[in-house]
Amino acid sequence: MTYDDNNVFAKILRGELPCHKVYETDRVLAFMDVMPRGNGHVLVIPKAKARNLLDVEPDDLAELAKAVQIVGKAAKTALSADGLTIQQFNESAGGQVVFHIHFHVIPRFEGVPLKPHTGEMEKPEILAELASKVRAALSAA
Repeated sequence: MTYDDNNVFAKILRGELPCHKVYETDRVLAFMDVMPRGNGHVLVIPKAKARNLLDVEPDDLAELAKAVQIVGKAAKTALSADGLTIQQFNESAGGQVVFHIHFHVIPRFEGVPLKPHTGEMEKPEILAELASKVRAALSAA
């Protein structure tokens, strides 16, 4: 399979679609998931074009993994979460929906199940508030 330059994450990287950024370097971008499965659900993506784990360059994957850890720590702290779920899917059969490699960082709370993926979008003001909390935790780190 080839990389699709018109996937939603490529459009976000080009500034064609908005996002609630929480973290950015020259190689990665992290932003709030607009269809969160839990409060504080963040997506972490490389800026490099890569469809999934099977074709990402090792150096880009290493930077992505570092960013997942940084964002995970900040999200857990910012939301006083009890833990984290980190998810990454590859190809349709593996559950991948957007074909640009990405990791889901989902703060978890004891006794609170993950929300089902219904396609329902979160209110922008709630995403903005959560993004602000995660950014504040990153600044304090």
